[in-house]
Amino acid sequence: MPTVLRWGPYRAFFYSNEGDEPAHIHVRAGDREAKLWLHDLKVAVNAGFPPHELNDILRHLKVHRNELMAAWHECFGDRRR
Repeated sequence: MPTVLRWGPYRAFFYSNEGDEPAHIHVRAGDREAKLWLHDLKVAVNAGFPPHELNDILRHLKVHRNELMAAWHECFGDRRR
């Protein structure tokens, strides 16, 4: 599980076995986790984050989107975008 970004209680990471999917990031804080597509920063799965917190997470990821995409391609190559 390569961690790409940390801020506050959040950790943004990849699962190493998900490189065959389109580029995405998981964000975890405590027992909550969300999976977000990087191409449009849409929520794929949300397990426990309330809407206002998820919106804050999305705003933060948007600022770091290029960094996250670069980390995805470094980890998984250009198999899928």
